[in-house]
Order: sequence, then C-alpha cells, then structure tokens
Amino acid sequence: MRTLYRFHLCLLLLLGSGAVMAQKISYSEPERDDYKSTEFEIIGRVSGNILVYKTDKGDYNVSVYDNAMQLKERVKLDFLPKKLISVDFIAYADKVYMLYQFQRKDAVYSFCALMNGEGKFQEAPLMVDSTRIGFYSKENKVYSMEYSEDKSKIMIYKINQDKEDNNVFYTFLYDSAFNLINNSRLSLPMESKKSFLSNFNLTNDGDFLFNKLERTNNKDYIVNGSLVIKRATVDAFETIPMQLKSQLLDEVKMKLDNNAHTVLTTAFYYKQKRGNVDGMHLIKYDYTGNAVVYEKTVVFPNDVKLNAKGESSTNAAFNDYFTRKIINTKDGGFLLTAESFYTTSRTQPWNRWNYMYGSPYGYGGGFYNPYYYSPYSSMYYNPWYWNNSQGNRYHYDNVAILSFDGEGNLQWSNFVRKSQFDDGADLYLSYMMVNVGSELRFLYNELDRRNYILTDNSIGPDGKISRNPTLRNLDKGFTWMPRYGKQISGRSVLIPCVYRNYICFAKIDF
Repeated sequence: MRTLYRFHLCLLLLLGSGAVMAQKISYSEPERDDYKSTEFEIIGRVSGNILVYKTDKGDYNVSVYDNAMQLKERVKLDFLPKKLISVDFIAYADKVYMLYQFQRKDAVYSFCALMNGEGKFQEAPLMVDSTRIGFYSKENKVYSMEYSEDKSKIMIYKINQDKEDNNVFYTFLYDSAFNLINNSRLSLPMESKKSFLSNFNLTNDGDFLFNKLERTNNKDYIVNGSLVIKRATVDAFETIPMQLKSQLLDEVKMKLDNNAHTVLTTAFYYKQKRGNVDGMHLIKYDYTGNAVVYEKTVVFPNDVKLNAKGESSTNAAFNDYFTRKIINTKDGGFLLTAESFYTTSRTQPWNRWNYMYGSPYGYGGGFYNPYYYSPYSSMYYNPWYWNNSQGNRYHYDNVAILSFDGEGNLQWSNFVRKSQFDDGADLYLSYMMVNVGSELRFLYNELDRRNYILTDNSIGPDGKISRNPTLRNLDKGFTWMPRYGKQISGRSVLIPCVYRNYICFAKIDF
C-alpha cells in the first residue's frame, strides 16, 4: 500500500509540475524611448526573432527581440519620410513586407520594402503606384491593402470617386514574392448616395470580395446589399444580391472559408426601426459556383437572451453586442464571438444609434475611404486615436460565444462573464482571444484592489467554459493591454504592457 501511495504522490507531483509549466511569461525591458504615447504594431515572429514596429513623432524603429524577450537590436528606419500616412506589415517565416504610403507635394506614393528577421532592409523599396490628389485634399489615405489567409496573394488598391454615383477601382495583385500578377482599372456604379462599401477580403486564389451595402436615410440600418466579386485576372465585377425581406440589418461582417470556397456574411437584425436585436441574419455563398448555399435568420431563444442580458431587459439583451470574431469549424460551421460595449457620460451615451458608422459617402479629395467606423478598431496601437475623451466612461462587458452548424443553425451558446469600465480611455479593457487548437482562451483584465489582474478563461469544443488559475509570473507594476495583443505562433502570444509609463511587451507561451 505504501508503494502505491508513493506512486500516486509522484503522479500528482508530475501533474502539478505540468500545470505550472503549462504557461510561461517573458517580459521585455522598457526601452528608453518607448513612452506610453509611442505607437506600435506587433509584426510577429520572423526567423526566430520577434519584431515590433514603433513610431513616435516621426521617429520610426523596429525592435528585434529573442525568444526570451531580450532586446537584440533596435533598428532605426531612417529611409522613411518624416510623415507616413499609413503602414502595413505582412510577416512570413523568414521575411516581412512593409507597405507604406506618404504624401509629397500634391501626390501620394505607395511603396513596398522587404525586411528580414533582423529588421534590416537589403534592397531599395519598390514603388507600387502614385496618385495626384491636389494640395487641398483633406483625406490623403489613398491606398488600402489586403492579403490572403495563406499570404500567397497581396492586393493593393485604391478607389476613386470620379462621379458621385461611380467608383473607379485600381487594383494591383501580387504573389508572395511580390511579383505583379495583374493590375486592373474598373468601375462600380453606386446607385444611391446611401450606398457604401465594406468587408474587403482576398481569397487564396486572388479573388477580391467585398460588400456593397445601402443604409436608411438616417444611417441606422442596412436595408439592401450584395456581394461583389472581382476575379484575380478578370477586369469585371460579379454581383450577387442579398435577398432581404423585412429585416433591418446592422454591422455586417464577412468571413472567408478558403478550403470550402465559401464566404459567410453575418449581421444582427431587427424587425422594426429602433427595435431590439432579434437574432442573426446569415448568408453563405459558394463564390466559385456563384450560388447561395443558404440565407436565413436565426432568432435568439429566450434562454440565450436571459444569459446575455446583463443589466438590460431580456428583449434588449443583444442591443449592446458587437461582433468581434468569426472562426470557421471543420464541419463547415462557425463560431461567432460578440462583446457588449457602450459608453456613458454626462452629455450623451454612445451606442449603435449615435452615428457610429460615420459618413458612408466617402471623403474629400475625390477618394473613397473603404472603412466604416468600428468601436473595436484593428488599427495598430495609437493612444490618441478616438477613445481619449475625458468625459466618457467606457464599458466592456460579457462576451457571447455562439456556435452554428454547417447549415447555419444555432447549436449552443455560452458567455464569458466580465464587467469592465474605465474613465477617459479604454486601453486596458476588452479582451484577447487565443486559438490554441484544442480550445479558445480569453484573456482580459479584472479589477482587484484598484489593480488590473490578467484573467484567463477557456472554452472547449463542447461549449463548456473553464476559469483557469491565475497566470503565474504576473509581475506587479505591469498593466496589460490584451486587446492590442497578437498571436505569434500556435501557442504563443505577445501582449503590450505599461510599466511606469513605458510601453513594454510580454510573451505568454501556453
């Protein structure tokens, strides 16, 4: 018996040590010039190094960290112009494409530079295109970029409004070696001033997909729409209309499934103006066969609304929820996550009714801005962006996880329970979702004795949520910003932190 007892004890100790080693946190040292006001973007893991782009007042750098988050080198990007309009990165296993645009006199230029895993540039940047916009244009962001899921295709494009009812597209399609595959010039009529474009995506085959949507006069709802497809080497658009009946849609989101060659669009829907969210409107297209797989509405059952409601009434349970992520599943279905978000203030509360989408008619200078406003911006970290009003209190509450099968039927639902708020800014609020294959993990801050503590919840394929033990090695003095984190490998994430008013980074290995 004593031998059996010792065996059990050793087994428990081994299991316990495995739990301890299940996650490891490595912190970077705060760098002298990385203040809280420094903007950054996590590029990813390249050639075994971890790269982070940083900019502050026209000073551009790439910090190169090793796997233990020790700084190897800080590379100054002195070839860049003093003021960039935008910058995007596409990271591969051994290289990074840096796509940037800037204005010089009355023209905007788009360039691509090739970076290696040490943050160095061996070749001169390649000019993609240039556009004259005049000296008095208020909006100078001309070029946008999309890349495919497997990163085999890259699309750089611009949309010019030569007339109020016509958009002219200029597209430049490249392969992963940045060889030009096709460039096109084609027109897309805009039948109404209430029409706008959204959800730009690029398939692994190089097909360019997006939505053309039409809102009501007061911009509260979507009442009409279609899927628009431009094939990789064809200078023409194909249009597949939505079959909307009496539904009023809001916040249309798109998700590609490259394996099945389908595209899914989702939206919360209403039965009447200023009504409550009743459920989800779903459309799945076969974009190779130009066929609708299904189009349907899924009404949220009362038990789902009861779990979602928070402080709202049951009928209004989903009115503050916004779609965050759509994940394809192997059976042809999908998971959708949505978060409850709203603000309060002494003047007027922010919600989905208060002009959240901005103007759908484009901007000055004749060039159309393809992005509409989102309360959960995917832009790189910019603390001076939109959410720094001292008069607002920001609320980020429960996260809904909804599972749908291959025919669009709701299988199960569950909720990550949280209640977050902060005054003046929301840098430490919301969450980061990590897909580790066997489960999804949700990392977010909880307030404990006036300090934020990073919390870890996980959900399995059966929809069961588990609250994991507090992450070890959570050093005091570090305040995490989970929503700006990035998954850099199958089981590793990089999350920015603030330490004594400096930006630094923490890597978690699960």
